[in-house]
Amino acid sequence: MTNRPEGDERATRNERRAAARIRAQQARARQKRRQRGVRIGLQAGLVVVLIAIVAVVSIVLVRSVQPAGPGPAHMAGGGITIGQGLRAVGAGRGDAGGAGRATSSASASAGSSGTASATPSASATGDASGAVDVAGTVHITMYIDYLCPICGQFEHENNAYIRGLVTSGAATVEIHPIAILTNRSQGTKYSLRAANAAACVANSSPDQFFAVNQALYAEQPEENTKGLDDAQLRHLVAGVHGIRHLDAIERCIDTQRYAAWVDARTNDVLTHGVPGTGLRQLTGTPTIFVNGKRYDYSLPFTNAEFRTFVVTAAGSTYASGDETPAPTPTPTATSSAG
Repeated sequence: MTNRPEGDERATRNERRAAARIRAQQARARQKRRQRGVRIGLQAGLVVVLIAIVAVVSIVLVRSVQPAGPGPAHMAGGGITIGQGLRAVGAGRGDAGGAGRATSSASASAGSSGTASATPSASATGDASGAVDVAGTVHITMYIDYLCPICGQFEHENNAYIRGLVTSGAATVEIHPIAILTNRSQGTKYSLRAANAAACVANSSPDQFFAVNQALYAEQPEENTKGLDDAQLRHLVAGVHGIRHLDAIERCIDTQRYAAWVDARTNDVLTHGVPGTGLRQLTGTPTIFVNGKRYDYSLPFTNAEFRTFVVTAAGSTYASGDETPAPTPTPTATSSAG
């Protein structure tokens, strides 16, 4: 055993302690560098995430302020007007797609109380179940949603009557498809897609719009179900007699060409109401006007109630100063409620 001076041993211990301190300091420095690297990495990742969020929000905001684009032909006022013979008022006969020609301004708003461009009949009869004869042309305006069950009930009770009046030229009907029940179809947005399909028909085959509108209600799904998919909507339209430019309509349905337009029109009437009627905010469907007067219906619907309202609203309109003679109800031989 080597005997070492006590001072040398003390110096050796001090050196070891100093070396240990240095190693500890180096370890702490390395740990701090690792922590700083992790922190910088996290901050960089957070910045990337924030940039991505800002980008997504910006896209959403940009899309939200972008115009909905041109609407379908023959729906310049948001609705399509159907006149005598169930033909679209002011419609061209050859539009296959594109912007097309605008509908006649004679029936652009729900509040128009004058006559439409369809030639009025001096004495025209509605449906055979007991409609009344109406002199002059009455303008019926309807805001409807193809998923709305109450709209379906109104359609069931009154379609034949309205069809008879319009076919004969006694009335025009202006149909505004909107989509207030878009979130009531398990995420498929059926209400919006169905209204888009109707708009596609208005653009490319306007004279078949009334029939397509009727078919959409004949196949109306229940609320809170998925509804018809796009292939079923295409099949429904294709099954309507006389449909024109089916290829263009099918592409329009698949691409949801007018979905943004329908959405914009829906938001507009929900926020600003119906021009010319005094209704400042549309709160539900169906919302129906006859010569600008709102039909405050009772449930369940009856055709007798609606027929009475049509004659009363038309008569009071003409009595207020319109040059067209007031419609005079003349019950048919079978004046039942229908």
